[in-house]
Amino acid sequence: MRAQFPRIDKVAIQPFILQSQLYSSVNDRTQVDRELETLRRNKVLRLFKLNTGQDDHAIMFLDDYLVQIERVVKRMEEKKQGKLEVLEWFKTRVIDSKLGPSIEHQELCILLSQGVKVKDEHISLLINSGVLTRQLIDPNMYWFAIPNIGSVLKGLSQGRKELLSLLNRRRYKEMMLAPLEKKRLRFSPLDMRFHLRDLIGSGHLKTVCTPTGLVVRVSRD
Repeated sequence: MRAQFPRIDKVAIQPFILQSQLYSSVNDRTQVDRELETLRRNKVLRLFKLNTGQDDHAIMFLDDYLVQIERVVKRMEEKKQGKLEVLEWFKTRVIDSKLGPSIEHQELCILLSQGVKVKDEHISLLINSGVLTRQLIDPNMYWFAIPNIGSVLKGLSQGRKELLSLLNRRRYKEMMLAPLEKKRLRFSPLDMRFHLRDLIGSGHLKTVCTPTGLVVRVSRD
């Protein structure tokens, strides 16, 4: 799935996978969750809570995530944007020791501050660079985030709506998989295969074997 991540014009983003996409490929969700947890603890990958839906999580290999942060540092250096050393501290001190999807303000400051004084502008820079977002319910908590992902997430939401709408307009709310995969979405930079895996894994769509081939159908609630 990482290798099949669509190339997106004008957005510098490393490949990521949605948890729902893994559910579309492996029937046993508990096994998926268990293996993801092991890989997370072994610092192979990281999970990110997305703002596109309650259960939406992106998975990115740790190496890819570090490359993504490096890109942000380079971009901010070119614009001469402030105390960029905090991004280095974030990489070596915070990411390495905090493996979950969120972190509390006090803990963040303690991890960052090894031998230095952490200021509000340091935290602001982490938020502005896109590596952290504030949680709406508790302003003392932050989600770890993927920088530059905003426009892709917008496309993810719009592509979901577009694909469901396309199928809902058809007589039996279904279509053969082969011609459907060839269709292009107008409102998403992500390809049809990416969206199909996501919506099948989240239960919005299902596949049915027929004598003429696989059919994709809107799931009845």
